[in-house]
Amino acid sequence: MPHPFTLTQLSYFQAVARHESMTEAAARLNVSQSAVSTAMAQLERALGVQLFIRQRNRSVVLSAAGRRLAADVGVFLEHADALRESAQGVGESLSGPLSVGIFAPIAPFRLPHILAEFEARYPHVHVQFLEADLATLQKALYAGECEMALTYALGLGPGFETRLVDTIAPHVLVAADHPAAGQSAPVHLRDFASEPMIQLALPYSQQYYEEVFRAAGVTPYIRHRFYGYETVRSFVGQGHGYTVLNQRVAATTSAGGSTAALGIADDVPGIDVVLAWPERARLTRRAQAFAEVCEGLYRAIRPDAG
Repeated sequence: MPHPFTLTQLSYFQAVARHESMTEAAARLNVSQSAVSTAMAQLERALGVQLFIRQRNRSVVLSAAGRRLAADVGVFLEHADALRESAQGVGESLSGPLSVGIFAPIAPFRLPHILAEFEARYPHVHVQFLEADLATLQKALYAGECEMALTYALGLGPGFETRLVDTIAPHVLVAADHPAAGQSAPVHLRDFASEPMIQLALPYSQQYYEEVFRAAGVTPYIRHRFYGYETVRSFVGQGHGYTVLNQRVAATTSAGGSTAALGIADDVPGIDVVLAWPERARLTRRAQAFAEVCEGLYRAIRPDAG
């Protein structure tokens, strides 16, 4: 018995449900609004239920039936996509769209190299990125706005599958003219307890750094908190204090100062870098290929990562 709906109608429904607007969905899908409205009317007739409650401001709200369909349509479309890719055969070159989330502090240090390698291998895959904090990435994965995310495992709630890419140890960052800057041996965090600290205060990251100090038995004197990774580094480079970070980058900062990274002698936890996706989702071949590129590049740079 033929199905009373089409994959196109379901794709349009997913976009309307995600953006709560047929106008916005049409713009994202690059089709006319009338095409989306007609498809939604046909889908409601085919299923015999009302999927949306139309609002006076032209936005739409999912009905109870619409919420049930929205909960399942993503997985259905992913399986349909996987079926198409399987039928094409592994030997066929990959093509089509891929949406990937990326944790903001990772993006400037790793993403350009990952994308360059991925595009060299798979030039017909069009990758779009969502750069965000950890909490926003989780919501985006749940909502289907990105298929997978390269992120820290911090605060990752239930409902996700992950693939470990790397574990990055923290380090102390000081100004280049700090007395400890030329020290080659790892340092203890207690040695900096009386100095002002510049803390990276992103959601979940802040809790992680607090755990690092708890593990070392130290209470830091936090002078400033910032959400920008480079802002923290710049304040350190200008001599406003020290910090504890994970990604090791060039010594020169945007503000012109220089920094020095010092290993930590205390037994403190590192951060797991993972690829994450919803646990019920079946990854497309495009996403699997992206994961393989990420793993390969992280393996290549692992001796220099910190």
